[in-house]
Amino acid sequence: MRHSMWAYPWDLQDLGLDTTYHDYQQLAGVNGISLAVSYHAGRFLQPRSPKRKSYYPEDGTIYFNPDEKLWGDKEIQPLVAKNLHESGDMLSPIINDRKYHGLSVSCWTVCLHNSRLGFKYPEHVARNAFGDPSYYSLCPNSDAVRDYATTLVANLTHSYRPDMVELETIGFMGFDHGYHHEKDGLGLTAEDDFLLSICFCDHCVKAAQNEDVDALTAKEDVKDLISQACNRETPEEQFPQFPEQKLESFKNHIALYAFLQWRTQAPTKIVQSIKEAAHPDSKIVVIEGENSWRDGVDIQAIGQACDGVIICAYTATENQTLDILTTTRTHLGPDKYLGLGASLFHDQTPSRQNLSERIGAAVKAGADGINYYNYGLVPEARLGWIKSSIGI
Repeated sequence: MRHSMWAYPWDLQDLGLDTTYHDYQQLAGVNGISLAVSYHAGRFLQPRSPKRKSYYPEDGTIYFNPDEKLWGDKEIQPLVAKNLHESGDMLSPIINDRKYHGLSVSCWTVCLHNSRLGFKYPEHVARNAFGDPSYYSLCPNSDAVRDYATTLVANLTHSYRPDMVELETIGFMGFDHGYHHEKDGLGLTAEDDFLLSICFCDHCVKAAQNEDVDALTAKEDVKDLISQACNRETPEEQFPQFPEQKLESFKNHIALYAFLQWRTQAPTKIVQSIKEAAHPDSKIVVIEGENSWRDGVDIQAIGQACDGVIICAYTATENQTLDILTTTRTHLGPDKYLGLGASLFHDQTPSRQNLSERIGAAVKAGADGINYYNYGLVPEARLGWIKSSIGI
């Protein structure tokens, strides 16, 4: 069974590769490392680092050396992080050292969540029914965005040959995704938030119309529903069966329901394009959450387009984990990779027993692997929870 731990380049730089290999194999007992190679921004508490206790990564950058020949004529261009120039490329040595350390190497690749690119290329970001941009979310229906994500992974797999590429954010991101000092005096309900998350940018409208999907009526329907919500004195749910019934909650809004069903093709097309362009030595899997339908992601279709999925269920109970993974296995079939994403954050996994129960549920559900979040963000002592739970 594959057991891999997510990590950032600055973790490896601060702690050193020898310490990293020791921690992974001896303390955590895992057999794989999933290194961030394309990432967004945030404020990161660094309990392990001997050099700092907080870190602010550069927004929307890559942590590998791109092949200029692949990127020459591309509309959307990546930016190499200053971190790589200042502190070194971490992907190359862990790839080259595989025979030495014995760990499988995965490239943890954030695809469409990129505020830097969103502000630089605003014509390619997701936009709500009012035309307001979500700068942190590139639209999967944009040809240039699809080309960017495809070239990113083609570059990684042909230049570095990782064992696996883990694709994060290949769908439409939600309005509730944190940005910076968010303000909501209205009191958005779950349905309001979802409606504000539906993209009606020019790329989406054109693509839908090309397939005889009435995007403009759906757009006006959403505008009307949101406007009603904004005019109420206090929040009031209009779809009491949401989110439990997922997209079925909107089946009486015929144009909107059809549009929501149609839009799942965009993330699937991106994954298909990536898989076709990737080197065959590197498996391609998609990281998703248990509510992937909110992002317009059809897990069954995605699974057929690549080698499998990793489902993050950070707060799920043992039984919920079993149910989520069993359902996902049914969607994927027996031959696709099924992974669980498990968090080591104390507010999500408060005890060793809690982690052990989830791992046991994953094994029972027939999972092929587990990814653990995250090497540099938790104290050293907590790494032992993994080893004792997987029995290595």
